[in-house]
Amino acid sequence: METVIRTAIIYIFLLVTLRIMGKREFGQLSPIELVTLLIIPEMVSQALARDDFSLTNAIIAVTTLLAMVYVTSLIVQRSERADELLNGQPTVLINRGEFIPANLAKERVTPDEVFSEMHKAGLYELTQIKWAILEADGRIALIPEDDHDQVKVQQHEKKRGEEATLS
Repeated sequence: METVIRTAIIYIFLLVTLRIMGKREFGQLSPIELVTLLIIPEMVSQALARDDFSLTNAIIAVTTLLAMVYVTSLIVQRSERADELLNGQPTVLINRGEFIPANLAKERVTPDEVFSEMHKAGLYELTQIKWAILEADGRIALIPEDDHDQVKVQQHEKKRGEEATLS
């Protein structure tokens, strides 16, 4: 039973710690997948290296971990709040061609990282971006301005400029 308790404590600790680190640290892995990949080799290595002669202990530890991953995935699937806590939410980094500095700082994303993603998508000016969104998996999604929307924005800005001049 001690193995089950130790495994559960390590799993929860790693999951919380990695979630606190933020989305950008995960790349393509979800926090649950990353925790699982980090823990399994450690659990099995002692049994394989014969530091702990109990192969049963390693099997119990891995089984406990996989059961916790399964239960966590069920909870995330059934609860939006749990999904939000464990996997995070997308964060808007650019809105209508303007950076949102508070969100960039909160997610520790630099404008250069956003520009790099823009260039990969063939976009070179902030005005071409309707939204840039940091997804829960750490990728930056870019939603370009439609030509029609871009014309409307320019007309709106021109109208505001004319109104300001008249005032």
